[in-house]
Amino acid sequence: MTDAPRASRRDHARTHHGDTVNDPYHWLSDKENPDVLDYLNRENVFAESETTRLASLRTTLFEEIKAHTKETDLSVPVREGDWWYYSRTFAGKQYASHMRAPASDWTPPNTQNGDVEGEQIVLDDNSESAGHEFYRLGSFDITRDGNRMLYATDTVGDERYTLRIRDLTTGRDGSDHVPGTFSGAVFSPDGEWVFYTTVDDAWRPDTVWRHRVGTSADNDKRVYHEPDDRFWAGVGVTRSGRYIVIVLGSNVTSEWLLIDAETPSGEPRVVWHREEGVEYDVEHAVIGGHSTLLVLHNRHAENFELVAIDADALGDPTPAVTVLAHSDDVRLESVEAFRDRLAIEYRAGGLARIGTIELDDASTLTNMTIAPVEFDEPLYTVGFGGNPEWEQPTLRLSYTSFVTPGTVYSLEPATGTLTLLKQQPVLGDFDPAQYVQSRDWATARDGSRMPISLVRRRDAASGPGPVLLYGYGSYEASMDPGFSIARLSLLNRGVTFAIAHVRGGGELGRRWYEQGKLLHKKNSFTDFVDGATHLIDSGLTTPDQLVAEGGSAGGLLMGAALNLAPELFAGVHAAVPFVDALTTILNPELPLTVIEWDEWGDPLHNADVYAYMKSYSPYENVRDDVAYPRILATTSLNDTRVFYAEPAKWVARLRDVGAPVILRTEMHAGHGGVSGRYAGWRERAWEMAWILDVLGRADSNPSA
Repeated sequence: MTDAPRASRRDHARTHHGDTVNDPYHWLSDKENPDVLDYLNRENVFAESETTRLASLRTTLFEEIKAHTKETDLSVPVREGDWWYYSRTFAGKQYASHMRAPASDWTPPNTQNGDVEGEQIVLDDNSESAGHEFYRLGSFDITRDGNRMLYATDTVGDERYTLRIRDLTTGRDGSDHVPGTFSGAVFSPDGEWVFYTTVDDAWRPDTVWRHRVGTSADNDKRVYHEPDDRFWAGVGVTRSGRYIVIVLGSNVTSEWLLIDAETPSGEPRVVWHREEGVEYDVEHAVIGGHSTLLVLHNRHAENFELVAIDADALGDPTPAVTVLAHSDDVRLESVEAFRDRLAIEYRAGGLARIGTIELDDASTLTNMTIAPVEFDEPLYTVGFGGNPEWEQPTLRLSYTSFVTPGTVYSLEPATGTLTLLKQQPVLGDFDPAQYVQSRDWATARDGSRMPISLVRRRDAASGPGPVLLYGYGSYEASMDPGFSIARLSLLNRGVTFAIAHVRGGGELGRRWYEQGKLLHKKNSFTDFVDGATHLIDSGLTTPDQLVAEGGSAGGLLMGAALNLAPELFAGVHAAVPFVDALTTILNPELPLTVIEWDEWGDPLHNADVYAYMKSYSPYENVRDDVAYPRILATTSLNDTRVFYAEPAKWVARLRDVGAPVILRTEMHAGHGGVSGRYAGWRERAWEMAWILDVLGRADSNPSA
C-alpha cells in the first residue's frame, strides 16, 4: 500500500477584522508551483492504491452503464426555420454529432429506424475534439436561413472558448476567429452579426461585443461593459425575432437591455433600471394585437408576478398591467411567449409544474389563468424545451422522474393532449415497475418541514439498509427527481437513493431559498443533518449504512455536515467542493468571488459576515476531537468555479487529524469533470465503486 501523502505546512498569516489566521496550506493555491502538481499527482497515486481492490467493480459498473445505454441514438428533432435539428450518437464515440434534415411541415421526421431523409452533418464534435484531452462546445447557433453556423470550443477546461463561423453551404470555416469568448454567443436575426461576451480577470462575463460576419475580430465593437463586479452579462434573441437582448444579473438584482433587431448596430435601451434586490426576466409577446413586453419580477412580490408593459415606454417600473398576480403558494419561474400562447413554468407543493395561456386577437392582459398540465406520478420533473419557433402549433416539453427515463412530449395546448415523441431507451432488463419513489418529510430543529425524495427497488429488503443521501441547497436551485442510468447500478444492489431538499434550494419557493443563504446559511447544513437523522430514526438506515454526496456548493454542504455530525455517516463524497469558502470569498481577485457576495455575504468588508462564515467554513472547522468517516474528495485542476486548491487544502487538514480521506484530481478537466460520455461513465463508475465499498455492497450482485 502507498503511504498517504502529507503536504508540508508553510506558515501564511492573514488578518481581517482584527482576526489573524495561519493558513499552513495556502501554498497549494499556486498552480504553477511544481511542488503543487507533484502533491496532486501523489494524491492520485494514493487514491488509486487505496481503491485498487475495487478495479474489477469499477469495470463492472462501467459495463453496466454501457449495457443499459443505447450508444447509437438520436435526439428528437427540433424545427427551426426550414430545418429539423437534432443530435446523433454513435457506439464507441465520445461525443455527439449535430445533424439536420429539411422540414416541410410540423411533423418531425421519424428517427426510430436511424435513417432520416436528406440528413446532413452540421458539426461533428468527435472530429473537432481530435487531438485534445478535453473538449467542450460552449456556443452553437445557426442563422434563420440555415446557411451559417457559429460554434465556440474549449479544449482546456477553463471555460474560455474560441469562436468560429462556418459556411454550411460549403462546409468550410470562414476567416472569423475570435478567441477568449464566453459561452452563449448568438447570431442577430438577419444572420449578419454575432453578439458574444468576454470575461474579465475574475472570469466574470462583463462585456458584450458585436462582430460583423466575415470581418476580423480586431474590428469588433463593444456594445456594453458592466462595471459592477457583482453582475454577469449575457446575450440572446427574443423568440419573436424582434429584439436582441442583453441580460445583466447579480444573484439578487437584474437588468435587461433591448436592441431593435432591425438595426443590430443600434444602441441598447433599458427595460427597467436596476433596483437592488429586484430580479426580472423579459419576454416579447403580441397580446390582443399589441406588441407587449412581459416582465416576470419580484418587486414587492416574493414569489414573483407577471406584468405587461408597453414596449415603447421603457426604463420605469410603471405603468404595468398585472397578468399573473403574486401567490404565497406558487413560485412563478419563467414565461415563454409564442404567437398564439404563453407557456408558464412554476412551482407548487414542492414540485415543478407547467401550464399554458391561450392567446387570440381578443385576448386582454387581465384575468389570465394558467391551464395546468397534469401528471400521474407523485414525484417528477417537467419543463418546456426545444421550442424556438414563434409560430409553432404545439409545444415540446421534457419530463422525467426517478423511475421514468427522460421523456419528450408534444403538447397540444388547446386540449392538453400529450403525444409521446420519445423516451430515453434503457436497454437490458430495466422495468420501471421494479422501483418505487416516494416523498418523506423531516422536521428540522427549528420546526420547519423539509421534503426528502426517495427511490428504491420495490423488492429491497425491509428494515434498515444502505442509503445514498444527496444534497445541494444553494442559489435557489431545485434538485428535482430525475432518472439516471448510472444510478440503477446502486438501486439494483439494494441502495436507496434520497435527496434532502434543504433550505437554500428553491423547491418550496423563494422563502425556502432566502432561509438558506447569507446569515441564514447554517440552516442548509442543519437541515441536511436533521434529514439524515430522520432517515435513521425512521428505521430506513443506520449510520454505518449511510453515505452522503454533494458537489460544488453541495460540497460545502458535505464539509459542513461532516463537521457538525460526523457520527451520522459511514462516508461522504464531496465533488468539486466549495470547502475553503471563507478564504475564497475574502479574495476579490479570485474568479467569481465578488459575484458570490450576494449569495454568501461579504466577509471582506463586514465583520459579522466574516465571523459567521468562519464559524461554518469546512476548512476552518476541521475537528480533532471526533472520528471522521471515510471521505472522498474529487476535483479538477482547471476548474474556474471551485478552485482545485479548496479540496486539496481541506484534505491536507483532514489528514492532519487522522481522517480516512482520499483526493482524486482530474488533471485535464474543469468544473464539470472530464469531457466525453465514456470518460464520464468511467468517472462515475469510480465514484460509485467507492460508495458501494463504504456501504458494504462492493461484493454484492445486482438484482435481476
